[in-house]
Amino acid sequence: MPKKNDLAALRNMIYEAHDILRTTILPDGRSERAYELLTAAIHLSDELLENSPAATLGRKGGKETAKRGPGYFPKIAAMRKENKGG
Repeated sequence: MPKKNDLAALRNMIYEAHDILRTTILPDGRSERAYELLTAAIHLSDELLENSPAATLGRKGGKETAKRGPGYFPKIAAMRKENKGG
């Protein structure tokens, strides 16, 4: 799992490339397309820095398991012990 600092560093590198492409002109509209992709990557990295996808999924999984009731926990523990859990 990447650390928040790693993701921030990646975002900074993407942003730097984004700035370089803003002033570069390449044939066949390549710089414009690369600029669009880097813009999308910046927005995605900003979203990942704000909201951790693992935490969101973990919350959902805990709620779903709780809906199944207290009898479900011994059942899944037994499946893990017998390697039947999937």
